[in-house]
Amino acid sequence: MASGEHYFTSRPGGDAKLHPLSVRLAGRDLRLTTAGGIFSPNHIDIGTQVLLADAPDAPPSGDLLDLGCGWGPIALTLALESPDATVWAVDVNERALDIVRRNAASLGLRNINAVLPDDVPDDIAFRAIWSNPPIRIGKAELHALLLRWLPRLDDDADAWLVVQRNLGSDSLQRWLEAELPDSHDVRRASSSKGFRVLHVHSGSRSGAEG
Repeated sequence: MASGEHYFTSRPGGDAKLHPLSVRLAGRDLRLTTAGGIFSPNHIDIGTQVLLADAPDAPPSGDLLDLGCGWGPIALTLALESPDATVWAVDVNERALDIVRRNAASLGLRNINAVLPDDVPDDIAFRAIWSNPPIRIGKAELHALLLRWLPRLDDDADAWLVVQRNLGSDSLQRWLEAELPDSHDVRRASSSKGFRVLHVHSGSRSGAEG
């Protein structure tokens, strides 16, 4: 990755340097592809490991969102475990999206759409959102990101966010409680390895208005 760049750079400089990656996802040993210039290119990072271990089974169908997908460990897991669902793997890093597409194709997965944020149709409401959000983009940008996507949960749907405790998971939980619509309930679901898994549940929007 070029000096001054981050994994949330839209078009990382330098050679992608594709290389193989052996991981275990959805109970399967997989041989995937990864590259430089993306988040955690050489392994499944600890936060994502915690999220995958602690979150419940994803809905079997509907639209599911992996927000900040990187090379795709969450999106690939969702697609493997919920083959009748449509998985939206969203990232600003175009190289990461290319890697997700490569990995989905290698696994024969046709239910993943790896796209930039603005390429997700506006009328989609998500049955679930799973995310290891990019905390290091800064508080204002992170807040804007979460307020853009979490209100797009369908009625009676769930979001699962993993956040490192020493990077502000508890203050983020309080902020979500204050800023999300009253129809959304926020709680800490679990703690492990220095990370919190936050659970956001959306109630009925029409019921919240009454």
